[in-house]
Amino acid sequence: MKLTRVALAIACVVALLGAPLALEGQPVRRPHRIGILHGAYFPGTPSAEGLKAGLKGLGLEEGRDVTYEILFTRGRLEASPAAAETLVKSGVDLIFTIQEPDTRAAVAATKTIPIVFTGVGDPVAAGIVRAVYHPGGNVTGVSNLATELVPKRLEILKAVVPGLRRVWAVYHADDLSSVAAARKAEEVARALKLEVLRRPVRTSEELVTELKALKAGDGLLSPADRAMNIPGLILDLERARRASAIFASTFWVEAGALVSYGSDEYEDGVQAARLVAKILGGTRPRELPVEGSNKIELAVNRTTAQRLGIAMPSDVMARANRLID
Repeated sequence: MKLTRVALAIACVVALLGAPLALEGQPVRRPHRIGILHGAYFPGTPSAEGLKAGLKGLGLEEGRDVTYEILFTRGRLEASPAAAETLVKSGVDLIFTIQEPDTRAAVAATKTIPIVFTGVGDPVAAGIVRAVYHPGGNVTGVSNLATELVPKRLEILKAVVPGLRRVWAVYHADDLSSVAAARKAEEVARALKLEVLRRPVRTSEELVTELKALKAGDGLLSPADRAMNIPGLILDLERARRASAIFASTFWVEAGALVSYGSDEYEDGVQAARLVAKILGGTRPRELPVEGSNKIELAVNRTTAQRLGIAMPSDVMARANRLID
């Protein structure tokens, strides 16, 4: 009996002494590396900041659990493929993309690294996923529902400008989500007694030519994508009182646009964080259906309305989720 007790005591001591050695021999888990690719002019965008906040809310701390490598192309579509290749070669664990051009570049660059997108209006039409519920491949994400929301956008623009008769849809010709959205606008225009002019462009010269053709009283349907900074130019035209416009994101109303109807880009990033966390935990992207934006807002900038001399209709103001001064 005594020998047994002595043996047990010795075994316990050996186990305790050996424990640190075993721990020292175990590999330290490194943080997950997330590559962020977008076309904005500065590293921090609402969607990227939303992603970081969403992951932090899920318990993934920056530095400890995740790190971020951000590449941005300053609106240069031709720079997206090289940027995507850079992230792939760097060995990131997941690529987070914002809007269609960078998502398509990432899809072309890798078939193995998981990709989660936001800001894509119609991922099926864009050829990014096979189907919403069964994306296939290594891609999933959060769609901003740009195509589905076009009828409501036109309705709101017509309410804000009752005499509106003609609306221009100016967009980059290779932005397939915007192509689908413009077609949708044509389909619903007759019911609203509107004429929609589709104007796909590929160069700055074409863009300037089309925008110069605007006539007094015309409206603009801003594309959801920032390719060639088309929404920014439309905002400048609105500020100069050349045309009334409706935008696809609250971001632009915060920047001074009159009205928008669409997703909140920051909240889209927060929503996408749940998909990212699941993938980092071992779920395959193909097992996660593409989600639509959970938060759709009608936003109005009251200061801009006053400056432009526009009396916002009471029903629009009553329906607005965000009033910005």
